[in-house]
Amino acid sequence: MLPRSGYRVELLYDADCGFCMRALAVLRRIDRHGRVSARALQEPGACEYFGVDEQQALAAAWAREPDGRRHRGAGALNAALSAAVGTRLPLWVYRLPGIRAAQDAGYRWVADNRHRLPGGSAACSAR
Repeated sequence: MLPRSGYRVELLYDADCGFCMRALAVLRRIDRHGRVSARALQEPGACEYFGVDEQQALAAAWAREPDGRRHRGAGALNAALSAAVGTRLPLWVYRLPGIRAAQDAGYRWVADNRHRLPGGSAACSAR
């Protein structure tokens, strides 16, 4: 495991989405060293901090590294998972040929159907 000063990310998520909140709870259980911080897009200034508008934030999760690099959708989840488990392996695998396209398609399907998935809520379908 990396020391507490290892790879870290901040995650932007939709606090009105039950599915997103459940996914964040799972991520927090994995993140035993507090390497992932999360901000709800509903917090004042959160979207601006991540450099996105509200529509972009509602369409996908976003992750921001300390140096300002940003990741969207499946890339954001891989960045958060990398920080949580203490290795950049998930991000490395995501960048392999074919893997990114498959994960991005899977992420898009989940995002479009999150209101139908366990933990989903009516607020999710309004996106």
